[in-house]
Amino acid sequence: MPEEHLRALCEHYYPTIKEIDDLKKETDTVILGHSYIKSNIIYSVADYVGDSYELSKNAMEAKQKRIIFAAVRFMGETAKILSPQKDVLIPGTEAGCTLADSITAEDMLKLKEEYPDYAFLCYINTTAEVKAHCDACVTSSNVYNIVERYPSDKIFFVPDRLMGQNIIDEMKARAVKKDIKIWTGSCYAHEEYDPEMVKALRMKYDDLTVMVHPECSPAVLENADFVGSTSQLYNYVKKKEYGHFLMLTECGLISRIEAEMPERNFVGTCSLCKYMKSNTLENILRVLKNPQPEDYIQIDDEIIKKAQLSINRMFEIAES
Repeated sequence: MPEEHLRALCEHYYPTIKEIDDLKKETDTVILGHSYIKSNIIYSVADYVGDSYELSKNAMEAKQKRIIFAAVRFMGETAKILSPQKDVLIPGTEAGCTLADSITAEDMLKLKEEYPDYAFLCYINTTAEVKAHCDACVTSSNVYNIVERYPSDKIFFVPDRLMGQNIIDEMKARAVKKDIKIWTGSCYAHEEYDPEMVKALRMKYDDLTVMVHPECSPAVLENADFVGSTSQLYNYVKKKEYGHFLMLTECGLISRIEAEMPERNFVGTCSLCKYMKSNTLENILRVLKNPQPEDYIQIDDEIIKKAQLSINRMFEIAES
């Protein structure tokens, strides 16, 4: 980026950033930023940056009484479940998620009635109400181990059909016999990748390393050198300093890595999540100055208690 353009951007955003920093201290607020959001938030006002699992832990550990979670609503809900005594606010104007929104509490009740002998495991990318109806939660970094260790040979996984199929394939590879059924949801930012693009780029770059998020299709994972969560992808690139990289996930993570590790060479394409990108500095400032009722994450106490059980079960199994 030309130096004069960079200077103009800094001059444009500085008053907003300064006001946010001042208000954070005045209102005892911590700002969490997912790796998929805009870089001008990550590198200016975010106190913590990471994936949904890491940031929820940051929310628990933070001493501030108020949290602004620059991400999507289900992530804010997870932070509220783990830190119910704190106020949690979402600044995104479009805080939905095609994956989390693909299944409801009503769907869960019907499934549990239809499959009474199955244990229900949910991806962390679900609403609080769905988590409350599940036996255990999983993340993209621990899903395979938890499915393998879970004390049931009948498992219904929600909501990601692509990750669900990847779970089935991984259990077969591990020679683990489980009857696994899956829901029909998907992340629109991850389902569009084409394995043929991966093959074409491998022919072009002999030193290509292909890294894939497990929300992508099984056909894409078959062509990957590494599969991992947002944070695992970030750490993998950090350790591997040479060659060309193809990272199949949301563009925000690549932008972050390029800013922090400019010597890394990325090729190919990535995808944008409109929900993550709806978080802006201006919206964060508005939420700090004049929060509206709809900005707050509000969850019924009984739902929080039940959802906590599924998340705590995840910790128990993951650490066993």
